[in-house]
Amino acid sequence: MSPTSLTGELSTVTDETFEARVLRHDKPILVDFWAQWCPPCHMIVPVLQQIAIERADSLTVVKINNDENPLTGRKYQVMSLPTLMLFVDGQPVRAVVGARPKAKLLAELDAALRDTR
Repeated sequence: MSPTSLTGELSTVTDETFEARVLRHDKPILVDFWAQWCPPCHMIVPVLQQIAIERADSLTVVKINNDENPLTGRKYQVMSLPTLMLFVDGQPVRAVVGARPKAKLLAELDAALRDTR
């Protein structure tokens, strides 16, 4: 199964699938910690969908509902939503809290990815 479709629909991970789908993923992966009640979480979805399509060859984007999967959010100390956490080789390398415009988010992700090389 593809992590994102051509429409940019983001794949969902859970507490149970997080290790296999995120920590063992073979390329950088951006995890969107979100909740249904969080307006900024909904605002950032179109940006994440665009990034998922545009960067499909080098970055995977997935989402996890923090209310339905509290163990993962707790493990990574997610205190505010949305939190976007970039994982490289199974390790969190950058966390971005709050919605961002696409250009600003991409700049932060690119800087974090440069720092991991």
